[in-house]
Amino acid sequence: MAQKTRSARRILGHSDLAVSPVGLGCMSLSGVYGAADDAASEALIHHALDTGVNHLDSSDMYGWGHNEGVVGRAIRGRRNEVVLATKFGQIERPGKSNGVNGHPDYVAQACDASLARLGVDVIDLYYQHRVDPAVPVEDTVGAMARLVEQGKVRFLGLSEAHPDRIARAHAVHPITAVQTEYSLLYRQEAEATRRVTQALGISFVAYSPLGRGLLTGAIQTLDDIDGRRASHPRFQAENFATNRRLVGIIEALAAEKGCTPAQITLAWLLAQGDDVVTIPGTRYPARLDENTGALDIEMSAQEVTDIGTAIPPGAAAGTRYPAGGMAGVFV
Repeated sequence: MAQKTRSARRILGHSDLAVSPVGLGCMSLSGVYGAADDAASEALIHHALDTGVNHLDSSDMYGWGHNEGVVGRAIRGRRNEVVLATKFGQIERPGKSNGVNGHPDYVAQACDASLARLGVDVIDLYYQHRVDPAVPVEDTVGAMARLVEQGKVRFLGLSEAHPDRIARAHAVHPITAVQTEYSLLYRQEAEATRRVTQALGISFVAYSPLGRGLLTGAIQTLDDIDGRRASHPRFQAENFATNRRLVGIIEALAAEKGCTPAQITLAWLLAQGDDVVTIPGTRYPARLDENTGALDIEMSAQEVTDIGTAIPPGAAAGTRYPAGGMAGVFV
């Protein structure tokens, strides 16, 4: 693997967290996109660390604790090699869509539970996973700030928060990073968010940067859609043909560039600015290596512009989540 891939780092916000620009989103290690084997997942994380990927992103919602357990076992003995991020705020409601809880007492409980599952003394970056509209963000972030004071958490983040709420949170305690879905297919809300995060010196963590697999080129037909993807509007028959046409544009550009669709997509995102890092998820070492190979793709300013023009904002068909999920994002 190229030296650039192994050594590249970007600093998150005003923190001292230096992360690999292409990190590892760990959600798929808990069966979201098909069965996952814990031993294989731990081996994948070891491979990530061995090849210079130090940014691991988990959540207490992924497998309702399962994911943090896998990550915790994988990093045992290698804690100093990891920038460890996890999230709280979604709560399980069997038979219903997930709930949210941003009450201060719950923040403390959730953090203690995550620390136990991860087997660590401190979390590097702790996010509110979804906004709780019933609780002022000042109260939630105030409770998160107390975790920093107690030494349980080093830095704070928000996920899918509206720009106005981000500014309110940052006034209570510095926010280091904000997560929102960001890819060539879905970027309008992310770009609106970045106008605020850049002004405040907050880093932007792009999750689902490969469009939940669409932008890898691996999903060619409706028959290739499995697991959680099947419920997402972008994969529904009425939207899929439009989105596949857009992916075809990326495939053609990647072929001209001599790289894969995933690599040109990630390289385009990273070229948006040093404030942007990505956390594509995968269960497979070969796919992880492909993703980190994006760091070796040289892209001119004109190429960045041309790609963004070829797939303009709002071109994708279907919302980012089903209706229930959309109610909880960009809030």
